[in-house]
Amino acid sequence: MSHPVRRALVSLAGLVLAAPLLAGATGPGASADEAAARADDLRRVVYVGNNWDGTADVLLPGSFRRVGRIDIVPDREERMAEIQLNPYRLAYFLAIRELIGEGNDQLVDDMYSSNDGKLLIVSRPSFADVVAIELATGEIVWRFAVDGVRSDHMALSPDGETVVVSASTGNVVHALDVETGEEVGRFASGGSPHESVYLDDGETILHASIGLVYTPLDNAVLDPTKGERVLQLVDADTFEVTRRYDLRAALDEAGLDDVSTAVRPLTHTPDDQTFLFQLSFFHGFVEMDRESGEITRVKRLPDLVPDTPRELYVLDSAHHGISMDPTGKHICVAGTMSDYATVVDYPSMRRSKLLKGGEKPYWVTQSWNGKHCYISWAESDTVSKISYAKAKIVRTTDVGLHPQRVRNGFIQRSALAGLSR
Repeated sequence: MSHPVRRALVSLAGLVLAAPLLAGATGPGASADEAAARADDLRRVVYVGNNWDGTADVLLPGSFRRVGRIDIVPDREERMAEIQLNPYRLAYFLAIRELIGEGNDQLVDDMYSSNDGKLLIVSRPSFADVVAIELATGEIVWRFAVDGVRSDHMALSPDGETVVVSASTGNVVHALDVETGEEVGRFASGGSPHESVYLDDGETILHASIGLVYTPLDNAVLDPTKGERVLQLVDADTFEVTRRYDLRAALDEAGLDDVSTAVRPLTHTPDDQTFLFQLSFFHGFVEMDRESGEITRVKRLPDLVPDTPRELYVLDSAHHGISMDPTGKHICVAGTMSDYATVVDYPSMRRSKLLKGGEKPYWVTQSWNGKHCYISWAESDTVSKISYAKAKIVRTTDVGLHPQRVRNGFIQRSALAGLSR
């Protein structure tokens, strides 16, 4: 190793899949001809965010061929001028670069396209904001500055109207109108808000915070110094926290008293009643019953770096990437520190062979049709398509510098034709 989900159909990738098919679910009075015209103008694509590059690549889901690249930081000079004139912001900007970005600026964390294929909504950690980029022109049409000094993971509501974004140092999650960028709500989190997923046809948000993953205090006995970590359910209409799970008690009861409570990427079964998630420093994932809050099963996966100190784990991520397919029969997993991917059958929990396709696998997303999963190899600047049926990598594509989030989405055909290659 070279580095020291009203319910979404199933997984994070299901957020886009649950949107009206090709935006053709039209309102009252819309004619079939109008719906067909809109559908004809849209193309399904895969967006790959190149965090250190400040770009997003556009791939075709079938061939997995790169067909365009989008500049996510067209306002870089303006943002940098603001930061350099503000000592407080500059200090944090540099700290983010060194402590989280491994010496690089973090310019693209997460992204979702609007259902009409006109906008790409992107969180930009080092600039502490969220922007909407018009795909036809490459221009920023709105910008929202988050609380604190860093933006992070996002989630798009199934109806495509709202995007929620975690403000890492603000300890809050903002809910924004996709078309205007205006804040329509917010909810409190723990330290370093991280992952959010829509459940219950968009009525509920499952949210987790991860605490201070960038500190060197990584020994298990020092875990309390990492700050407050939460796993909670949030009403997606009122943005009220309806339940917080006692994850420490649940892990202890399952015999995992030395395992961190920092929930990393997570997924869930099609009925939204079982959660599966990764934890800091843990090689594998756990299964939790939504109603009882109990850890029902633990799946350990191979640790291929047993002699690597925890302090050298990338932001405490032993594994960072997990998603369940729409049938609920397969789970795709990224073994980050061990440089592998694997497919786990569910509910048997039998895994496939380890798939070695690159270095530092850092995100997993389902294909829109559920037949494949996509995985980013951040250190190798590539993304791969993995077949569930074959449990093997079927295509790998070169992308930009340090790819992380991979999302299904839409783009208008005219905008796609105008993208730079």
